[in-house]
Order: sequence, then C-alpha cells, then structure tokens
Amino acid sequence: MRTLQTVTLLASAVGAALMAGLFCAFAYAVMPGLSRTDDRAFVRSMQHINRVIINPWFLIPFLLPLPSLVLATVLAAKGHSPGAMPWIVAALVLYAAAFLVTGTRNVPLNDTLDKVPLDVAPDRLRDARAAFEDRWTTWNTVRAVLHTASLGALLWALYLHGAAAGELNS
Repeated sequence: MRTLQTVTLLASAVGAALMAGLFCAFAYAVMPGLSRTDDRAFVRSMQHINRVIINPWFLIPFLLPLPSLVLATVLAAKGHSPGAMPWIVAALVLYAAAFLVTGTRNVPLNDTLDKVPLDVAPDRLRDARAAFEDRWTTWNTVRAVLHTASLGALLWALYLHGAAAGELNS
C-alpha cells in the first residue's frame, strides 16, 4: 500500500504541476501578449485556443489528480503516512477549488466567447472582448494560484511520506 500511496501522490503532483504551469503561462505570457492584439485577433485566438486545448494532453493531467488525491486521502486515513494527511487534504481542497473555478468561471466565459462570429461589426467584437478578457484573466490567475498551492501541499506531503518511510526502515 505504501507504493500505491507514493504513486497517487506523484501522479497528483505531476498533474498539479502541469496545470499550475499552464495557467501561470497564460497569466504571465499568453494573456499579456493577446492584450496587445486587436479585438478580432484576440477573439479569434482565444476561440482557437479554447477549441484545441480539449485533448488528452490537457484532460489527463487536469482530471487525474482529483481521483488520485481522493485515493491518497483514503490511504492516509488508513494509516499510510498519517503525518502527510493534512497536506494531502489541503492539496485535494485546493485542487478541487481550482477545478471548480475552471468549470464555473473560465469555461462558461470560453463558451460565450466561442459563440461570437468573427465576421460581425467591430463594436460587437469589442463588446465580446470587454465581457471576457478581464474576468477570464482574473479567474485564470485564481486557478493558477490554487494549482500552485496544491502542488506545494503535495510536495510537502511527499516529503513527509518519504520521511515516514525512513522512520519505518530505521
């Protein structure tokens, strides 16, 4: 069971790291870069990004940490690395919060923007962008921070898990 606990923590940490990196990259590079484009280019770019990102390279690391963290929590509750338990639970709560932000804030904004035709009058593109950009960017930053915090909690849980293994072997 100790090996399974290690695998669940590592899988969760990899997923959290990939999501933190992705959403941080949007926060410090993609969105600032797109902010310098005209409205049509902005809307078109975000529509393309939001369509192509739904693929296994995104979905697996985005979805896998939730069940993995639940399993890690159950294993910790059964006595496998009990010292890591609060950090595993913290990672689960933080990751779930980021997941909810994505599903309840960013995705609905993406869906609304996706319905905007690119061949409309410039003022309609401007309005669509205005309704999207600042809110999406703010919520993206929130989820980037949550995923990063989840990763930090997972790394500490892994450290404690490893330290507990060392105590068992001494």
